[in-house]
Order: sequence, then structure tokens, then C-alpha cells
Amino acid sequence: MDFKLTEEQQMLQDTAVRLVRDNYAFEAREQFAKSELGYSLAFWRQLGELGLTAVPFAEELGGFGGSGVETLLIMTELGRGLCLEPYLHSVIFAGGLLTQSGSDEQRNELLPAVASGQLQLAVAVDEPTSHYQLHDVRTRAEAEDGGWRLNGRKSVVVAGHSAGLIVVSARTAGSDRDETGISLFLLDPRAPGVSRRAYPTMDGRNACELYLDDVFVSGASVLGEPGQALTALRYQQGRAIAAQCAEAVGSMEAVCELTLDYLKTRQQFGQAIGKFQALQHRMVDMRIELDQANSMAILAACAADAPDSDERSRTLAAAKVLIVRAGRFIAEQGIQLHGGIGLTWEYVLSHHAKHLLMLSHQFGNDDHHLKTYSRLLQVD
Repeated sequence: MDFKLTEEQQMLQDTAVRLVRDNYAFEAREQFAKSELGYSLAFWRQLGELGLTAVPFAEELGGFGGSGVETLLIMTELGRGLCLEPYLHSVIFAGGLLTQSGSDEQRNELLPAVASGQLQLAVAVDEPTSHYQLHDVRTRAEAEDGGWRLNGRKSVVVAGHSAGLIVVSARTAGSDRDETGISLFLLDPRAPGVSRRAYPTMDGRNACELYLDDVFVSGASVLGEPGQALTALRYQQGRAIAAQCAEAVGSMEAVCELTLDYLKTRQQFGQAIGKFQALQHRMVDMRIELDQANSMAILAACAADAPDSDERSRTLAAAKVLIVRAGRFIAEQGIQLHGGIGLTWEYVLSHHAKHLLMLSHQFGNDDHHLKTYSRLLQVD
């Protein structure tokens, strides 16, 4: 199989590399994280102006018709730079749900704004009791004349504090864990009855708890057929997992580069500690894990836009398991090889370690996806 990038893909990667390198020094990132927005609005606008937020969308909707491979190239660089902007949650996950489930009117109205970076979206599917189960939905939507009334709570809505619209899952029929009866709604977070409690996550990003108290949404705000949203949620979360794997690989690459540079410069007993064979072996182990993770991220990217199937689901679950475990190993080894400085808040390595830990729990941890993979195995 030929893994060489096309000329267009190489240009896309070069654009992302330069953009992150020139705008996302670690000191600048720290200032972005302390701002009220929690990320750089100027950088988000640059992503839109350069067309990076338009990559996954169809050309007729203002996009470039890119595949999972193009998404991988962008997400890897965003991960390398520890970028705080909600590209994954707005463009990939929410944008994918809008593309798959939205009506022609909804897509034509909203997706060009998402593709240009003018509209930031968020996705609210997790609840305090759901624990990675997309079908565990206790937020309720009751039909009434002209629309629906929503009541419930959503947890850890990444970038929900700043979103112009939030895609919310709510149950319109059935009991709490039924796989049918789940619907998607486009929610204006400024609507009466909506409240948000924003907070920083452990890796410096912002999220919020979303509270819905008798919130009215019109019938035009429903995404897709009422009660049939679970298929789209699972498919688009798979695309988000593939993008997240690429982001993790970018962060792991940065950890390996930082660690190798430290081993070459840190002096002990009159020589660089990188000359000690035991440390060389540990560095090699980190690189082996990184190479395996990179291969799985490429495989996940190639499967991300494939038709829904057990094979696609197995591939994405396997990628998440391997990359989560590789990220944990690389982060721990990087910290140990750095010594005490690896844990300090003022040093970028500790932020990569926190980010890799955060990614390991979003969209399901390795144990969750290992169970998913096992369940999908077919015995010939």
C-alpha cells in the first residue's frame, strides 16, 4: 500500500505545520488558556481563513471534500502544538452530525458558517451516569405544539461555554438505556431555561455542565428523524475517534522529541545522559510505541469515512486501545527520563502528559474499547 502523500496533501500538511509553529509557542498557549474564551480567537479565525476548518465538508457546502487522511494531517499538528481550539468537537464531531442528519435547509444554512470558522459548535451527549454509553440518555424531550421541551443535564461539554449552537441528545421515547427513542436537537445556549457552568479541564481546555430546565426548541431544530439518532451518533463519534488518534500521535511525537533533546543535553558524570545504554533502550521503546501508534492512526483515518460496518468499528476500537496505551507509556517514560522537571507546570512536557491522559478518557477509555472490540469479533 502506498502511504505517500499527494501534492495537495503535502501542501495541506505544510500549511498546518507553519501555522502551529508560528502562532502556538508554549508561552502563547498559556496566555490563551487563561483568557475568558479559553483559546485564541485569532488562531481560530486563521484556521478558517486558510480553509482548514473547511477540509472535511463537501465542496457545495463551502468545504474541500477532504477525507480522514486530510483530517489526520491537521489534527496531528494541532496535537503537536497542544492547540486549545475546539476543531475536533466543532468541525469533526458536530459538523459530521449536521452533515449526516441535518436537512438540506439546515446544512445549507449552517455548514458554510462552520466551514469558514464563523460558527463554533459543540456536542452534548455525555451525562453524569452514561459512562461512554451513547444510548444511556436521561435528558428528556417532550413534544408540544410547534416543538419540544427539553429537561436534563449534560456533562463535560467541551467548548460548550463558547459555542454558538450545541448539538444535544435527548430521549423522545423509551426508557433510559433503550437504543431507540434518542433524538438530536440544535440548541441555542442563550435560550430561556439554559444554564452553563464552565470550568477548565485537566489539560487546560474549557468545558461546561449544561443544564436544561423546561427549554423550548422548535421543530425545525431537530436533526434527522426523531428517535433514530443513535446510528449517526455512533458513526460520527467514530470519525471523531480517528481524528483524536491523530491528535494523540502529534502529542506523542512532541514528547519523544522533547525527551530525546533532553537526553542529548543533560549532563551527568561529565557526559550527556543519552550516552547511557539503559536510557537509550528506553528511548527506543518510546519510538517503537510511537511508530505503532502512528500506523494505527493512519489505519483509523482510512477507515473513518468508510460505510458503517463491524469491520470499521473494530478498526476504530483497536486504534483507540493501542494509541491510549502507547500514549500512557510514552508520557510516563518521558516524565521519568526528564526527572523532576517533567512534572513542573512551567515545562511543556507535563502539559502533553495531561493532554494524553485527557484524550484517553474522551469517547471511551481503552477498557471500554477493548470490550467493544471483543464483542465485535466474528468467529469463522
